[in-house]
Amino acid sequence: MTLKQVFVRNLKEFRKKENITQMKLAEHCKTAPSYIGEIEIGRKFPSTEMIERIANVLRVEPYHLFRDWTKAGGDPDAEKPYPLLPGSMKNEIKSQIESAVSEIFEKY
Repeated sequence: MTLKQVFVRNLKEFRKKENITQMKLAEHCKTAPSYIGEIEIGRKFPSTEMIERIANVLRVEPYHLFRDWTKAGGDPDAEKPYPLLPGSMKNEIKSQIESAVSEIFEKY
């Protein structure tokens, strides 16, 4: 499988996992839905700037779009970067961790 084929497969899979249509992805990336469609059928290939936009919308690191997960035997969800969580979710997680740590210290 070529790198382009890996990219296309991953783009489709990540987009579907995030439950985002080609139209929504295009809207978030400020491009035409037909352009996303052409990328997904392999007619066109995005610029590095567009790859970064796509990755951001799909909440993955750009290199995840190029990794052959079938060969790597890995799970892309296990490697999703936490910095891409929404701010409110990061704050909630941080608050829960701080609370749990405080309780532990109070006990001991």
